[in-house]
Amino acid sequence: MAYPLKTQTKNHNQMKNFLIAFITGAIFILGSCNGTGSRDTEFSNEIDSVSYAIGVSFGNQLKMSGMETVNADILAQAIQDMFEDKDPAFDEVEANMILNRYFNMLHYRENLEEGEEFLRENKLREDVVTTESGLQYVVIEEGDGPIPEYDDEVVVHYTGTLIDGTQFDSSVERGEPAQFKLSNVIEGWTEVLQLMPVGSKWRVFIPQELAYGANPRQGGPIEPFSMLIFEIELIDIAEE
Repeated sequence: MAYPLKTQTKNHNQMKNFLIAFITGAIFILGSCNGTGSRDTEFSNEIDSVSYAIGVSFGNQLKMSGMETVNADILAQAIQDMFEDKDPAFDEVEANMILNRYFNMLHYRENLEEGEEFLRENKLREDVVTTESGLQYVVIEEGDGPIPEYDDEVVVHYTGTLIDGTQFDSSVERGEPAQFKLSNVIEGWTEVLQLMPVGSKWRVFIPQELAYGANPRQGGPIEPFSMLIFEIELIDIAEE
């Protein structure tokens, strides 16, 4: 079963490309730097020229990546902290996660906006229930069995689609229900299954932040920041 299990896959390709481009650009500019700056800039020594050259390269790469602005004071503070061996506000892992998410968001902003618009309109339907987290569902059939708890293992049939109707997974088509612990699936599933009585069949609309967010499986049909739609039938709670 590919979905809806959690994934730890991190898509660093875009960030790596960005860093490679930055380093390449910086080397090119540093190699060709002749000590002269813009009309309004004066350099008193070579380090001034090198510092400005790095800024030119870094700024160009940021603009090319889609960024429209940056807080120059905070950027400068971070660089200074590194040179002075101070403890940074983010370690390298945290910084990479923040950058990865941000640049993914720039690249896949259309997915994010499309999902948000869909959920805003869908929320207005009379048959749609919206939870506090933003998850939405429609009851197709209401069961009368017990309701699973967080530590339970459940047996379900499901079909998953994108907003445009593209199907990316279906236990129904495989002809075999899926079985998993609620704690091992995406947040949207964990939440909704704790609302469903056994025997229920619901259509569930899961916001991207309760699905795979910025980090779906690499090479899969789900792009970053995609809202997902599942039709879920809760067959049973598995006995331990």
